[in-house]
Amino acid sequence: MTYFARAAAILFATTTIAHADAPVVEAVDATKSGDSWRFSVTISHGDTGWDDYADGWEVIDADGNQLGERPLAHPHVEEQPFTRSQSGIVIPEGVTEVYIRVRDNVNGWYEDRYSFKLPN
Repeated sequence: MTYFARAAAILFATTTIAHADAPVVEAVDATKSGDSWRFSVTISHGDTGWDDYADGWEVIDADGNQLGERPLAHPHVEEQPFTRSQSGIVIPEGVTEVYIRVRDNVNGWYEDRYSFKLPN
């Protein structure tokens, strides 16, 4: 390997950013209060810092319509898994099951959905 090829390989290796796997919904809890719900969602993600972190979750219906969203404003490198809550989520009458989707600041929303049956 030439000097320049070796230098380029070293430079590439030192500037490559490590990216975490997809965020995972570990648990969901929801309680009804009046006409809306409070969701608490526990997520695990290999946050590496500001370059790659789980930055939000949403509650959606079976058709993919967003019913509520919880942005996450910073990495949780030292706090895994972590739980964050959101109140004021309105679930349409007759809906008994919703889905939680997560996103990270590198890949955006993931298509995998966590199914959650609403408690009575």
